[in-house]
Amino acid sequence: MGKGRIIARASPAIAVNSGAVPAASGSGRRERRAAETRLRLFHASLALFAERGFQNVKVEDITEAADVGKGTFFNYFPTKDHVLGVMAEIQLSRIHEAVHAATDGTESMRELLRKLALRLAEEPGRSPELARAVVSAFLASNVVRSLIESQMEKGRVLVARCVAQGQKRGEIDTGLKKSEIALHFQQAMMGTILLWSLNGHPALSKQVEGSFEHFWRAVESGRRS
Repeated sequence: MGKGRIIARASPAIAVNSGAVPAASGSGRRERRAAETRLRLFHASLALFAERGFQNVKVEDITEAADVGKGTFFNYFPTKDHVLGVMAEIQLSRIHEAVHAATDGTESMRELLRKLALRLAEEPGRSPELARAVVSAFLASNVVRSLIESQMEKGRVLVARCVAQGQKRGEIDTGLKKSEIALHFQQAMMGTILLWSLNGHPALSKQVEGSFEHFWRAVESGRRS
C-alpha cells in the first residue's frame, strides 16, 4: 500500500439507501461493481477533501486513495468537481424516502421531518473538516455550485410535497406556503451545519435537533394567532 493511501469503504447505510449503489436484485454483476467503484471514489474523495481541503486534492490523489487507475476515475466523473454531485444524489434520495414515508402516513410529520433533518446532516457532517471542505468547494467551483443548486431545487420540491401532506393532516399551518416552508427547512439545516463546522461543538446532532425545534414551532398548525 502506498504512502498515505486511504482505502475508502462505503458505510452499509449509505450503500443501501443512497441510491448511489443499485440493489443487488435485478442488477447484473457489472452494474453492481461499477456502482461500488463509483461510491468508493466518492468516499476516497471525501476523506481527502477533509484532510487536505478541496482545492489541494488532485484526481491522482483520489485514484491512489481508492486504489484504482486514473483512467477509471474518468469513467465515472468528468472532473474532480463532479464527485460532490454524489453527495447531492445521496441527500436527494433521503428526501425521496421521506416523501414515501409521508404518503404512508405511519408517523407524525414532525417526527418524519426531524429524522430527515438528522439524516441530511450525516454526510457533510462526518467531520467539521469535511463540512468546511464542502463549503470551500461551493465557493471555488462553478460546477459544484451548479450541481448542488440543481439538486437542492429538486429537494425543495420534494420537501414541499411532505409539507403538503402535513398541511392535509392538519399538522402544519395551512396559512403558510409549502414552497417557503421547504426553503426555510433547507436554510435552517445548511446554516446549522455551516456554524457547526467552525469548531465542531456541540455535537452536530444536538445542534440540528435545536434548529429543527425552532423551525417546527414556526410552522406547526395552531401556533399562529
